[in-house]
Amino acid sequence: MTLELISQARIFDGWQRTYSHQSAATGTTMRFAAYLPPQAEAGPVPVLWFLSGLTCTEDNFTQKAGAQRVAAELGLMLIAPDTSPRGPGVPDDAENAYDFGLGAGFYVDATTTPWSAHYRMRSYIEDELPELVGASLPADMTRQAISGHSMGGHGALTIALRNPGRFRSVSALAPIGSPMNCPWGEKALTGYLGPDRAFWREYDACALIADGARVPELLVDQGAADNFLTSQLKPELLEKACADAAIPLTLRRQEGYDHSYFFIASFIEDHLRYHAEALR
Repeated sequence: MTLELISQARIFDGWQRTYSHQSAATGTTMRFAAYLPPQAEAGPVPVLWFLSGLTCTEDNFTQKAGAQRVAAELGLMLIAPDTSPRGPGVPDDAENAYDFGLGAGFYVDATTTPWSAHYRMRSYIEDELPELVGASLPADMTRQAISGHSMGGHGALTIALRNPGRFRSVSALAPIGSPMNCPWGEKALTGYLGPDRAFWREYDACALIADGARVPELLVDQGAADNFLTSQLKPELLEKACADAAIPLTLRRQEGYDHSYFFIASFIEDHLRYHAEALR
């Protein structure tokens, strides 16, 4: 499996690049963004994965978060995958809804038709892409961290909980705390996995924690003026699950902030420094 360089730009003495490759997991051409800090020219550097939210591609975090300046200072490689398979033959929501289908892979391996043929983002993010990054880029895969926003926050939390010991640190910005208990998650999990809620538990951070999964600690930022706060994100459910399991959770409710990339840009430096400390 080989990478094709689609674009690159010099930024803060590093390189912002977009790559594509053929994916065995999804059966499609996939794209991801990679920021290589200047330290990568001297050898492998630690990796921070950032998983984006609904409607996003690999470009949203790359172009809107403003993370490269601090990543260059800290020597962090930033990997931002796409949020779903795309291309000819990849099904989309019948009504072109934003919260299912293209741009809304929910980081699951679908088991229902027609989604199961291509919507295998769990296998792609957990297995295929890390192997490719480790083999093709100057990445120190012994030092990995993971973060994400909204649907991507859900992805970061569940991937870390299912892979204990892989990530030295985990954080999220406005994550979907319990997809089993919100409209976005119920729609996606029903569509991709079917109606049996028992199969949903491995894709719900609160359920994984209740079932015994653990991470050393969590950092979560949540905008208090987020219009999805009470209906979709429900950080209080994650807060309770962590408290019940004695997982140290730093949950910062940020007054006046919404769900947008203005919120992410305001706090991404804190998250990068948090991860860099753990990756030292």
